[in-house]
Amino acid sequence: MTIMALKRVTRLVGEELHLDDVSLNLQSGQLYVLLGQTSAGKTSLLRVMAGLDRPSEGQVMLGGVDVTQKSVRQRNVAMVYQQFVNYPSFTVYDNIASPLRLRGFRRAEVDRRVKETAELLHIEALLGRLPAELSGGQQQRLAIARALVKEADLLLLDEPLVNLDYKLREELRTELKALFARRDAIVVYATTEPMEALIMGGNVVVMGEGRALQAGPTLEVYHRPGSIRVATTFSDPAMNMIDVSVRDGQARTKTGLALPLRGSLANLGPGRYRLGVRANHLFLQRRREADIELEGEVDLAEISGSETFVHLRHNNLDWVIQEEGVHPLQRGSAVTFYLDPEKLYVFGDTGALELAPATTPLDHAA
Repeated sequence: MTIMALKRVTRLVGEELHLDDVSLNLQSGQLYVLLGQTSAGKTSLLRVMAGLDRPSEGQVMLGGVDVTQKSVRQRNVAMVYQQFVNYPSFTVYDNIASPLRLRGFRRAEVDRRVKETAELLHIEALLGRLPAELSGGQQQRLAIARALVKEADLLLLDEPLVNLDYKLREELRTELKALFARRDAIVVYATTEPMEALIMGGNVVVMGEGRALQAGPTLEVYHRPGSIRVATTFSDPAMNMIDVSVRDGQARTKTGLALPLRGSLANLGPGRYRLGVRANHLFLQRRREADIELEGEVDLAEISGSETFVHLRHNNLDWVIQEEGVHPLQRGSAVTFYLDPEKLYVFGDTGALELAPATTPLDHAA
């Protein structure tokens, strides 16, 4: 088993702090998803792992060896970028073969690995073509094939599907997840999309402002975000947040909204809190007798495929509902919506999680 350990890694570029005291342990045979918004530090962390950049402070250990000062050429690493990085004058075959030839593999072994990897990525029929003759999806498959063929100890992917259309992204996600499961490498996959992190599974590292905010099994972090920052990063749309004061078994806002606290929240002590509820735990139809009925005014009904994101105002508070189906609601129209009080998250004054909803095997990540 190969382990990569990042020990208090910090990277300064001029006066800009790109990474701030990051410590992580990653092991072979595991997938790690770096999740965070643009400029959260994901690419900076990948480049330090690869040896393309060096940290200003801290250590990078790989297999028990200090590789902090070793360049990318001295590490067994492969990397896939957002943009298609392929040699334009090489055929697909020669693109995939290039890293093997650089390492001095015999012709028969090169041929075997190239054809085997091309078949895994479904581009075996394209081996004689040039990159310019390929579609965007085929070019990214080629870039991924060239990375996989090296059988590197460390495989890094920096938002590799971001420039592909939705259908291609969905298809490749499924294939990549299966490919990663068969490899003994440390696989690190960066994305800005919470849903992509959930689909890929494995482990997640939530990034923000150059820091690793929380790390752990993906579903565990999703269901128990340790802070408001993690909760909002790991929700799309961002988790609805309400400032409340608790007394007499109710959570009250300054605008007069009163929410009864039930289930695991029933014993919440008096004080000021921030309550969070994900958009998919607000509904346009009552689902349970315990659901709380609220009235709002529609700002926008954003239809996205088979879902509608309803943006509305209630008691001077902004809410977003993620509802299955197409709901062409008119701006300014009154709407009744429902909140499941047992799906509320409770965060304290410092932003740290105090209570999370109970989860069941039926809970899903939609």
